[in-house]
Amino acid sequence: MRQTAIRCSVLRGGTSKGLFFRAGDLPADVETRDRVLLAAMGSPDPREIDGMGGAHPLTSKVAIVKRSERNDADVDYLFLQVWPDRAEVSDNQNCGNILAGVGPFAIEEGIVPVAGDVTSVRIWMENTQSLAIAHVQTPDGAVRYDGDARIDGVPGTHAPIPVDFLDVAGSTCGALLPTGNAVDVVEGVRVTCIDNGMPVVCLKAEDVGATGYETPAELEAKADVRAKVEAIRRIVGPMMNLGDVEKKTVPKMSLLAPAREGGSVCTRTFIPIRVHDSIGVFGAVSVATACLVPGSVASEVATIADPGNIEVEHPTGFFTVTMDVEVVGGAVQVKQAALLRTARLLMRGEVLVPRAAWAGQ
Repeated sequence: MRQTAIRCSVLRGGTSKGLFFRAGDLPADVETRDRVLLAAMGSPDPREIDGMGGAHPLTSKVAIVKRSERNDADVDYLFLQVWPDRAEVSDNQNCGNILAGVGPFAIEEGIVPVAGDVTSVRIWMENTQSLAIAHVQTPDGAVRYDGDARIDGVPGTHAPIPVDFLDVAGSTCGALLPTGNAVDVVEGVRVTCIDNGMPVVCLKAEDVGATGYETPAELEAKADVRAKVEAIRRIVGPMMNLGDVEKKTVPKMSLLAPAREGGSVCTRTFIPIRVHDSIGVFGAVSVATACLVPGSVASEVATIADPGNIEVEHPTGFFTVTMDVEVVGGAVQVKQAALLRTARLLMRGEVLVPRAAWAGQ
């Protein structure tokens, strides 16, 4: 069988892993591009055995990067979720974990030149039409991957990549609080709908029959909890200006419980069917923001020692979100959100897809 070779790199970004492409190396036509990406990942197949996918949504992701034509950005980044179990490529959400790999990839590819010991890469996030700045260590003129930074959900330590998010509030739903309310009642459950980079619905775990301390596998095994959470998700979709969300990956559903490991709040997040082994970057940012919204469900659960640093507990540890938030007349204004991620280049070369998927340029 003849195959088409396409340049790509594999990077771990945060607690996710994916294929990174330069935009010019993929088909310009979206239908053909998606067909290529499905073939590259080996989807649809729950094992993704005939491709590069890792048989889980967190390891079946794609970043497409190109030099930006914007004055305020160095590169444009499009995130695509390739689903292992169905022939679907989705662009209706962002991914802050894969984002952590965009800066290193752009430098490795020569799109962004090294600018000293630390190279700041301005990234226009196409999915949400917003800007992030990743600060990548580049001593001796090259990306450094080793270091002392540790993030929960990833073994070992690596070079830190601080990421600043600018103006992401309401980037998908049109407002930080898409329904205009700090609390809505859906299916008899009090929820807070919020969008600070990722549409998220915050609800108390106990209100849907969970404790909020279950492992992801334990939660996924609770059919009654899953059904209740999904029913709420489908109802709030239109309320959050997302339309029919039955086949969409947003909003994420974050079950909250009081912190018990010294953090601010404990989370278990449906993404939306599987339960996240940790929590997504933007999901954590939205939950942290919800904790600071007066009267929200999250504010009722959370214990906030320092409003500038919200510690979000998840199944494999903590996620610290640095917030600059101002409450004026009961309304929350998000000035900036920042966090720490790490990334590592795992492989670069060519991924091969059947010529039936694409014959090449």
